[in-house]
Parts: sequence; C-alpha cells; structure tokens
Amino acid sequence: MTRILFIHQNFPGQYRHLAPALAADGHEVVALGMAGKAEPLPGVRYVSHQVRVPADVHQQAHQLKDMYSKVLRGESAAAALQRLREEGFTPDVVFVHPGWGEALFVKDVFPRAKLLIYAEYYYQGEGGDAQFDPEFSGTPGLADLQRLRLRNTHLLHAMSAADAGLSPTVFQRDRHPAWFRDRISVIHDGIDTDRFRPDAQARVTLSAANVTLQPGDEVVTFVSRQLEPYRGYHIFMRALPLLQRLRPNARVVIVGGDGTSYGALPPPGQTWKAIFRDEVAPRLDMSRVHLVGRVPHALLTQLMQVTAVYTYLTYPFVLSWSLMEAMSTGCLIVGSRTAPLEEMIRHGENGLLTDFFDHERLAEAIADALARRSSLTHLREAARQTIVDGYDLQRHCLPAQKRFVLD
Repeated sequence: MTRILFIHQNFPGQYRHLAPALAADGHEVVALGMAGKAEPLPGVRYVSHQVRVPADVHQQAHQLKDMYSKVLRGESAAAALQRLREEGFTPDVVFVHPGWGEALFVKDVFPRAKLLIYAEYYYQGEGGDAQFDPEFSGTPGLADLQRLRLRNTHLLHAMSAADAGLSPTVFQRDRHPAWFRDRISVIHDGIDTDRFRPDAQARVTLSAANVTLQPGDEVVTFVSRQLEPYRGYHIFMRALPLLQRLRPNARVVIVGGDGTSYGALPPPGQTWKAIFRDEVAPRLDMSRVHLVGRVPHALLTQLMQVTAVYTYLTYPFVLSWSLMEAMSTGCLIVGSRTAPLEEMIRHGENGLLTDFFDHERLAEAIADALARRSSLTHLREAARQTIVDGYDLQRHCLPAQKRFVLD
C-alpha cells in the first residue's frame, strides 16, 4: 500500500478519476484543498485549509501582490500538512497542482516524500497567451514583461523541488523550461469515450425558444466555461452575421458563463458576454442565436450529439476538456489554427482549422462544413477515433497516470 496525498485548491480538479481509482486499488489516499470546495469521492479522505488574508495585503508593491497571495496559500497549505503529520499521516507520494502556491513548502513538511507536480502551464512572453491578441494585450511595456516573469516564481520553486511533472499535452509540456522538460510526462486527464459517444436518438429542447434540436439539424455550437476573449468568444460572435447570411436555417447555441476565468477583466459593471453580443446583435436574427448560460454536463453531452458543427477557438493556452469530449462524441470540429488545437486537429483529416483572428473565414468555414455535412462524415469518425486511440480514460490515460504516481 502506498500513501498518496493530492493537493489542489479546487480538488478534485484534474484528479477526479485518478484519486478514487488509486483508493479502489487499496492505497491510502488523502486530498487537501480549499475549505468548502471539494466534492466527496469514494475512498478519498478530504482535508481543507482556509487562507488567512492579512489586512495589509493591498499595501504590497504592485509587482509583488500576486506572489504574496501565492506565499499565503503555500503557508496555509503547509500548516494543514503539518497537522496531517502530527496526526500520523506521512505520505509516500505528494501530487500537487502548483498553480496557486500550494506546492511552495511541501518539502519542508514532508522532505522524504516523492513530489510530483501537475505542470499545467508556464508563462512566457512569446508563443503563448500573454501577447497573442493585440486587441487586448497591445504592445507590452517593461512592467508588463516583468509582471509576466514574476508569475512563474512559485512554479519555479515547485519545479526545483519536484521529482517529476505531468502535463496533459505536448504543447503544455513544451512551455516549461528546458532544464525541467525532460522530467515531464505527457499524459492527458482522459476522456470517457463510452459516455461521450455519438447518439442518433439524442434530442435537446431549448425551452425559452420552444425549439427541439436533433441530429441532422443545422446546429452550430460554441462552448466555453466563461464567454471571454481567451476562448475566442469575440471572434465567434463577429462571425455570426455572415454565417447567418450564408446559412439562413442554422441555429447557434452558445454555452458559457458571464464571468472571466482568464485574461483581462471587462470594464466595471459589464461582461464580455454582453459586450460582444451587443456589438453584433443589430446585424443578427437573435431568434436563431441561443445563449443558454452554463448547463449540466449531461445536457451538454446531448447538445454535442445533436451538433452539426462544433466551433472551438482558443489563445495558445490550456486546452479545454470540452473540445476533446466533442471529438469523442463525433462532432465536426471547426477550430482555430493555434498550437493547442494543431496538436489535436489535423486539418482536413479529423477536423478543420482557420486563422484565429479571421472571423469572416471562420463564418465561411462553418457554412461550408454545414453545406457539405454528408461528405465530411469521415472527419467526424476520425475525430472520435483520435480520442479513442490516444486519450481514452480507462484504456490509456488512467493506467498511465497510475504508473506515473506509483513507479
């Protein structure tokens, strides 16, 4: 039996399948996360910590505010780990997501534990998200570059102490410094291909519009946790006027929240969702555009199953699970020609790619895909096969994750 400790501020996060699977195999599994954020998983004991924010936090020098918050989280997590040790739990393996600072002091509490980190993303000035979109980033000044460099400080500490790292994609691994890259295994979180599969009988009812959608309808779907520029929401909305002219029967379903997960915040009192909707609404038939907010995962799966074209855009950044779930469901993908998608989508083989910023070409590509649906079945089939062959949860990813932790 191996004693394994997972640490993630939003546990289970990327450990949703791995932690209970290891517990089911007879290992002792404990998880540490933020108070009030976890969901119970079978066999996993959950403990929490609560960060105490000092009253002077806003007085810190602007370049140090982000690092200060990471240190506070690291200290809080370390105090919780100290309590675990005093209770008699000493892990053999600690697997931590370092993104918010929780990895900073793990080795100070458990110096002999094997330390693994989830190497999700390392910030760089070129080739990544920070300076990708000139509409929002502009030309970076020295202070911007300094701030970007400091964003990696806690990640560098984690890497210096870690025995190994895991990244879900090659793109994410290769963002990390060369001196650590060879210690990163590329293993995706995994897609349940038995759950996310085509279903010719699927139906989705949009109650507000009194419309029921089914396979064969001209349904264009756009999904993002939050409707924001990082996921190309602004580009997609700007494509809709031309798309509606080209395909007057198409219905567009947009799934996503009003908040901001990544990048710059919208002006006070506004949302990116409303800003870019209002920008194009005068030129749209809004009765055929359905912004449905965030929906339960089961309903999202059904929506994928009735989708004719699934559009996914992203900055060079972390790839969304939803794209790969859509591929597994057999969706026809039209995506942005950015590095994360180019790793998954081979243009003309298992999907279609267009320039991220060219909203007119995006509209034309979606319209053409709708017009040629019957002759593009091979793209749908190849998209699903890509996931089945390389990213299936039970057959490939979960066994590889277990080996990564236990070997």
